[in-house]
Amino acid sequence: MTTVNLTTDEFEKTVTSDGITLVDFWADWCGPCKMFGPIYEAASEKNPEITFGKVDTEAEQALAGAAGITSIPTLMAFRDGVLVFSQPGALPAPALEQVIEAVKELDMAEVHAKIAEQQAGAPTA
Repeated sequence: MTTVNLTTDEFEKTVTSDGITLVDFWADWCGPCKMFGPIYEAASEKNPEITFGKVDTEAEQALAGAAGITSIPTLMAFRDGVLVFSQPGALPAPALEQVIEAVKELDMAEVHAKIAEQQAGAPTA
């Protein structure tokens, strides 16, 4: 599967869907982004069961701001609608593969339990 360009309109629907979604926040002028691009594309072809999205931070400045992007490239991983990984910086192929494997191996029941625990313990306004 090739990568899909995500805009503000598609972003939420894409990352909240079931399964794994990786999102690469990038810009055309960014050298590290250009180095990471082919690595990300190769991983998308190797993992067709995963949605690989890209957000052009120049074209989608409001989306990048809402996502808290302060450095690019930034890779985010969502599983079943939950943000489970976020890290700025271009990853080499083996590191990207490690992230993908770690996200695949997550026990989502445990993740949801931890989220519920944190929300229960959070002070209410």
